[in-house]
Amino acid sequence: MYASFYRELASSVSGFVSIGANSVLNIDTYVYSSMQGTLESIRAVILSGRINDGYALLRKYFDAAVINIYSDLFLRDNFSFENFVVKKIDDWIQGKDTLPEYRVMSQYIKTSETLKPISDVFSMDERYKRIRDRCNDHTHYNFYRNVLLNDNEIYLKDRALWLSRLSEDARDIFVFHLGYVFFMNDHYMASNDYLDALECGLPPEEKSQYWVAPFIQSVFNEIITPSRPEISDVIKAVSAMELS
Repeated sequence: MYASFYRELASSVSGFVSIGANSVLNIDTYVYSSMQGTLESIRAVILSGRINDGYALLRKYFDAAVINIYSDLFLRDNFSFENFVVKKIDDWIQGKDTLPEYRVMSQYIKTSETLKPISDVFSMDERYKRIRDRCNDHTHYNFYRNVLLNDNEIYLKDRALWLSRLSEDARDIFVFHLGYVFFMNDHYMASNDYLDALECGLPPEEKSQYWVAPFIQSVFNEIITPSRPEISDVIKAVSAMELS
């Protein structure tokens, strides 16, 4: 479900302009389609019994989420008519420079006044630190059990527990990413009804610019709100969108 969601999101946001970046297409479009690919890769290696590789890819997915949040926030913080193209992010897009290391980007997000309402909720426990530690343990073989979990031919009594743990960690990263994305860019939740009416030369229905796309509402109903209702509440409090 997560991969198909990113496919729909990538298509949905492609028409929005990325402020501060020298790009015709919304830069998030290809970030989301890349994340879709990573999630499909995780599914493939898990189906082959390689839990350790699954966690290594989960770390990549976590990195991509932080990169996406950081780049969107940095553009928002530094764009102006005097600084129409934000060099740090544009250089990354053009392949001229790299972004800061994970620790720097994570700290930038955590200390942002813009994101404080949602960061405060995400910081209420240490689940994301624990997820990061688990991902690093598997990526770097920090423990011998990480080695064993990549062998699909040996019996491990806790293999099912690890599969359940990975599933929960993937869900938590998914919620983390979308929580920040929709807090910053609530227009990404918009349905196509308003623009479709304009393109057809018809007057849009009243307040249809605030309608939420069905696939967005579904992911809130099925994943975000049931697992983290406080995240939904924070987004609803700041958004003009009619998210139920």
